[in-house]
Parts: sequence; C-alpha cells; structure tokens
Amino acid sequence: MSDSEPDEELLSLLRQSLGINGGSSSSKIIDTKVLADAEYVYDHSIDVALDTYGTKAAAATVWKLMQEKNYSFKTWSEHTLHPKTKDESTVNFIFLMDLLNFCFWSEDPDPAKCFSVKYHGQTFTGYWSLVAAIHRTLEEDIPITTPSFWNNQTECTDNLLKHIFRSASSKQIPLLDQRMHCIREAGRILASDFDGCVLNLISQANNSAASLINLLTTHFPCFNDTATFESKRIHFQKRAQIFVADLWACFEGQSYGCFHDIDTVTMFADYRIPQMLHSLGCLRYSPSLENHVRNLKEIESGCGWEVQLRGCSIWCVELIRREILRQHPKAEVNAILATKLRERG
Repeated sequence: MSDSEPDEELLSLLRQSLGINGGSSSSKIIDTKVLADAEYVYDHSIDVALDTYGTKAAAATVWKLMQEKNYSFKTWSEHTLHPKTKDESTVNFIFLMDLLNFCFWSEDPDPAKCFSVKYHGQTFTGYWSLVAAIHRTLEEDIPITTPSFWNNQTECTDNLLKHIFRSASSKQIPLLDQRMHCIREAGRILASDFDGCVLNLISQANNSAASLINLLTTHFPCFNDTATFESKRIHFQKRAQIFVADLWACFEGQSYGCFHDIDTVTMFADYRIPQMLHSLGCLRYSPSLENHVRNLKEIESGCGWEVQLRGCSIWCVELIRREILRQHPKAEVNAILATKLRERG
C-alpha cells in the first residue's frame, strides 16, 4: 500500500469508535420507538402526571419484592399453565398465546359471570383462561398451535374455533371474531413471509429483541399497537414486547430466548399497570380523569386519556427502573419489573 492510499481498516475502526458510517450491522442500535414515544406523551400530558416521591418509594417497594421473592426469569415456568418444554412446540404455543392475549377485562369480578375455562378441575379467568384453553385443545388432539392448521379452513373451521374457546360460564370470550381474524391473518403471513414457521421469524431478528418486535409489528397488523397523540404516532407494541419477554423468560435467555438487547423491552402498556402505579402514588390524575375513573366509567380505546395513561405508565416504570439501578448498580432490571408490578394486583 502506498503512502497516498488510505488505511481502510484504520478508517473503519475510527468510524466505529465515533459511531458513524462503516460500523458493522451488529453495532447499530435498533429502536422500537416505544420508550421515546412514552417520554413524548409524558412531556405533553395534561391529565396524567408523575409523582417524583411516589416513584422513588415505588422503586424501593419493587426492589424489596424482587429480593423477597428471589424473582428471575426462571419464575416464568413455575406457573402450572406455562409450557415446560424448551422446543419449537413451545415457541408456537407462546406465539399463539401472545397473539390472542388481549381484552379479558370484565366489569363483574364474579368468575361465574366472566369468561372462564375449566381445566383439570380448576376454573381459570382472564389471561389464564386463554392459556388453559390452548392446553385443553391440545389434549383434545387439535393442533391449535400449529400455524399451518390455521390456514386449513376445511379442518380449522369457525365452528371449531368457537368450540376451542368455549366458556365454563354463560359469558363467552370477548371479541371472538377479532381473535379468529388474528389467527387466520397470522397463519397467512407466516406462510407467505416466513415459510409457515415462527422459528424463521425469530431467526430473522438475529438475537435482537428490538428487531423481533419490529418484525412482528411490521408484518403482523394484529401485533401493531399504536395510537395518535398530539398529531404524533405513538408506539406501544404491547403484545409484540410480551412475545419477546415470554421467549426470554421461558428459554431463560438461551436458545430461542437469547436476545443481546433484552433491556430495550419496556413495560407492557395494559390497563392494570396504571391502576397499580396510581395506588402506589406514582401517577396523579386531573380532576376530570379522576372523577371518570372513580365512577367506573369506561375509557375509550385510543382516546387522549388512554394514550396518556399508557404512555406515562411506561415512562414511570422506566424511571422506577432507573432509580433501582441508581440505588443498586449491579441489579438486573428490565421487563421483569412490569411483571412484578402486575403481581401486586
């Protein structure tokens, strides 16, 4: 090499050190936009505010709970209904479980008046009713977790799906038509874009949690969870993040659950976490929203109040996570934190 020719290897190293051009693809930061959008909502929110002292107190409470219960990702598999095997069938199970994990809320807390599933002598409601229904179906030799089955409308009929999600009470599963649509749509997309295989979807993410979240929300409309606030598109991506977190927890950070950027997963913005954050003194509501909530009135999906509640909750949990790390620098705190908050309900 002559003196006039640039040393490309040296240039590449210099570019990487400065974080510009020429870095390897693995060094690039992939963004789901969830956290940045949550901060934007917090900055522009007028009906939901964060209490600094409440947030710091909640951080101490959550840290104490995590120590008392010795929580780790291994706790995920301890529940009776979560899959115990570590193979492709479990990946498919988790995919279907999180694809349909929405809208189990009921105004009446009485299990006899909620959608419920009886399985092995126990009656399950809420999220666990879905998991129980999937197990029950597999034990009936119906391959409900197999994506190719979803596309077989000769065998996987609407009547069969209604049978699969039958209730032990008089209350049927909410939004059954939407759930059937999600199953059909996911089956078609997996077949056309990923050769009918969830493992191919995961493989394309190259062990990146953020990449897998973006793949899910780009390819599968059912996973794309966004809203509009102050003329800006806000990304929440609740179920896509849950899928990544469930894989990570089930496979204990190995195999199909190995993600080098698992910390990019935020809190899962559902309706329960804001309730818990409010009870912990972390969230404050405007008088109009406070009155609405106290009178048990429904908050419309996608409205300003709902977006503020979800966005501020995500940002609040992020601040709690940061406070824990400030107090305990060696702590491992990520999406587990939201799970711990959820367990308080």
